[in-house]
Amino acid sequence: MSPFLAALRFLTILPIPGQRGHAPGDLARSLWWFPLVGLLLGGLTAAIFWAVGPYLPRPILAVLAVTVLLAWSGGLHLDGVADCADGFFSSRPRERMLEIMRDSRIGAMGVIGLVLLLALKGAALLALPGDQLWRVLVLMPLAGRVGILLMMALLPYARPEGGLATVFFNRSRRWALLPGVVLLALVAWFAAGGVGLASALLALVLLLPFALFCYAKIGGATGDTLGAACEIGETLVAVCYAIITSNSIQ
Repeated sequence: MSPFLAALRFLTILPIPGQRGHAPGDLARSLWWFPLVGLLLGGLTAAIFWAVGPYLPRPILAVLAVTVLLAWSGGLHLDGVADCADGFFSSRPRERMLEIMRDSRIGAMGVIGLVLLLALKGAALLALPGDQLWRVLVLMPLAGRVGILLMMALLPYARPEGGLATVFFNRSRRWALLPGVVLLALVAWFAAGGVGLASALLALVLLLPFALFCYAKIGGATGDTLGAACEIGETLVAVCYAIITSNSIQ
């Protein structure tokens, strides 16, 4: 239970009473629980919008859904998107990119990256058929957290001096990916059938170019790239689902 609570503390802003989950080894063992945290957040989000969906216009629902999804983590993963955009598109050497990504200030490329990603996520949710929104909202946080595991499994840690995410890059990180993918596939199938399964798996496949891009730019992953992968994974599920359902309707 302590590793699960550590995952909740790390990935969300949910208030967790007590001191369990604070032990030094709890966070390192929490990787296995990342997908379950994603499923919990997806279930809560879907329940909210299943309840309010009939009473609100679709554009408002889409914006509110994007807001709720980013609120669960307090914007932590979006900060990774901005830092990656500032660093990767700075046209600087690798060492300078890593310095820029660690800087708490946001630059023009970071703002552009945030706007584009949030706009794409909102547009994808708006494009969904009305009865499909809750199904996608179940999948998005789960796919995002599995996306984090995918990045950890594929890439080494990029900062030789260490950083916040160093604790996760242990030998067991690759084994944590398999149950995460299985859980994502099962939830996608039961929530949305073949469309959900195809969207979830395609989202993970489309994350691979981002992993290769990170390796080419900085030689691996950092906490910022993991956060960005979470946001990109969430968005890709919604985009893939919207495209598949749109083509099937036509």
